[in-house]
Amino acid sequence: MKLVPLGDRIVLKQLEAEETTKSGIVLTGQAQEKPQQAEVVAVGPGGMVEGKEITMFVKPGDQVIYSKYAGTEVKLEGNEYIIVKQSDVLAIVE
Repeated sequence: MKLVPLGDRIVLKQLEAEETTKSGIVLTGQAQEKPQQAEVVAVGPGGMVEGKEITMFVKPGDQVIYSKYAGTEVKLEGNEYIIVKQSDVLAIVE
C-alpha cells in the first residue's frame, strides 16, 4: 500500500529525535521533543484548491520544517507518517 496525497497535501516521514543533548546527556523517550523536521515522501498534484491555484514547491526527498501542531498522523505498514497542507511547511532545508 502507498499513500497518495490529494490537492495541496504532502506526506512527511518524521526524522528521528536526538537521543542525547549537545552536552552528552541521554534523553529518555518521554523527554525527547518531537522534531519538526521531516522528509517529504509524496506530494499532491496542487491545482485548484478551494478556488485558488496552488503550485507545489516541494518534491519527494526534500527535507522540510513544518508547523509544530500541523497535520494528521497516520500509521501504515508499521511506518508513521504525517499528512500536512503545503501551507504548514515553513521551510525547505538545503
